[in-house]
Formats: sequence, structure tokens, C-alpha cells
Amino acid sequence: MNKKIKTDAVDHLFEAILTLQNPEECYSFFEDVCTVNELLSLSQRYEVARMLREKKTYLEIAEETGASTATISRVNRSLNYGNDGYDMVINRLKEQR
Repeated sequence: MNKKIKTDAVDHLFEAILTLQNPEECYSFFEDVCTVNELLSLSQRYEVARMLREKKTYLEIAEETGASTATISRVNRSLNYGNDGYDMVINRLKEQR
């Protein structure tokens, strides 16, 4: 875990997120907390991660998501050298389906 982001304020935010019970509550909360562009950027990064794990090419991902190759590369670096957060969530969602 990156010690730079481990603060009381971030802990409080994550605790708040963990209280959300359904997609509608997520929409309400995140529309208040994030700008439209921030929310779209977060969702784009998640889609890029999901598609990379599905072995899609950078070109396919860029065409489908509109993400730049720099964004795709950054997400790929997180998948390969990060904290496994993307994989944890992707795998849990696969198990639920």
C-alpha cells in the first residue's frame, strides 16, 4: 500500500464507499463526490484493465474505450506491478457471475 495515500481522510472516504448498498446509491454518491470527467476516467481505467485481462490488444482497447495508449500503458503497469487491486475486483466479479 502506498503510504502517501494512507490518511484518515482516505480511510473515511473508503468507509463511506463501503456503506453503499447498490448501484443507485453509488451513482448518487459518486456524482456528488466526483466531477463527470473524474468518474468517466475512473470507469475508463477499469474497463481498460478488464480488457487487458481479456487479452485484448492496445488498438482494440483504444478503439472501444477511447483511452489513449498512455492510459492503457499506465493501467497495464498497475496490473503487472501494482497492488493487485484490479485483479482482486475483476476476479470477484467473475465469481459472482
